[in-house]
Amino acid sequence: MTEQNGLFIVFAFVVALIVAYATTPLSIKLAFKIGALDVPKDNRRMHKKPIPRIGGIAIVYGFLISVCCFSSFMVDGALNKPLIGILIGSMIISVLGFLDDLKPKPALLKFVIQIAAACIPVLLGVRVIAVANPMNGLLVRVPEWLSIGGSVLWIVGVTNAVNLIDGLDGLAAGVSSIAAVALLSILLMQHNANATMLILAAALAGSCFGFLPFNFNPAKTFMGDTGATFLGFVLACISIQGPFKTYVAFALPFLILGLPIFDTLFAIIRRLLKGQGIMTPDRGHLHHRLIDMGFSQRSAVIILYALSAILAISAIVMFVSNFLRAFVLFLSIVLFAVFTMMSRTNSADKQEDESTETESPQDAQPGAECVTKKTEK
Repeated sequence: MTEQNGLFIVFAFVVALIVAYATTPLSIKLAFKIGALDVPKDNRRMHKKPIPRIGGIAIVYGFLISVCCFSSFMVDGALNKPLIGILIGSMIISVLGFLDDLKPKPALLKFVIQIAAACIPVLLGVRVIAVANPMNGLLVRVPEWLSIGGSVLWIVGVTNAVNLIDGLDGLAAGVSSIAAVALLSILLMQHNANATMLILAAALAGSCFGFLPFNFNPAKTFMGDTGATFLGFVLACISIQGPFKTYVAFALPFLILGLPIFDTLFAIIRRLLKGQGIMTPDRGHLHHRLIDMGFSQRSAVIILYALSAILAISAIVMFVSNFLRAFVLFLSIVLFAVFTMMSRTNSADKQEDESTETESPQDAQPGAECVTKKTEK
């Protein structure tokens, strides 16, 4: 990478940050004007008053302005098929998210549109072409049908995973910025780095950082589906480009995006075991468990930032050191699993204690119901 390209990457980050920071207040005014507010209507909501919910517009705008300004200046960053595919697909996703923020759309309709949007970059070259063994790095070519299908599934999955963790002030923006920085770091370590992906990662990180001051607790605005699904879509696309196209396949992206991915997998398993639909909302996510354990919103978010950073650093170590690959991968998964089980156990214990509280003597009449704290929708 040339020194000039390095400057463009820095500029891409800074411009995205400034644009996102400057346009977020405008998105707040627009939200109040059109009534795009998140009203706390159930116990999954952590806020007590209506909050603007289309702040993701600023993230999208900051990203687009930065990418359009600087991608054409890079050595190989001029408009190319993968870049065009990512931009078109991400715009479809963000528009869908915006419409859903204004008026909720059927889950099946959103899922179908997400698949269609994911097909655009995949068919234009944004996909995994080989799978590598994390133990020895040997590559196995992936059949085209599996490459296309698996990549579409990955993009749609990560898109929804990032959206699902958007449950506490600043959580999705912070975790996404950590993931974007990790992807950028690994790309920078490549001798012949993909300049287009460098710009995309830098712009995405910058737009997240620019939005975060308005979204961190106490939040002045939420990114909504407009921003959360957009972040997930772009992160998913970047994570299967450049060195991630072949290098240890999904091992690095799985670690970098470990928090939203594993939280979503656990949510699906949990709901299936309860006989619920996988799209049924509940209070079983990691951030809800931390709140139920007694942590404040800020403390819970910082803990999850730290966990996400550990997983991201583990991915970077895996990329740099052949000897430590298997160990770091194993240790990271064990760490996440232990943390999840501990939060699950402590949260369950607290709920059990609350449910066994005795009622007052005057209420202990025959046929009277024991009132317990509602913990799930």
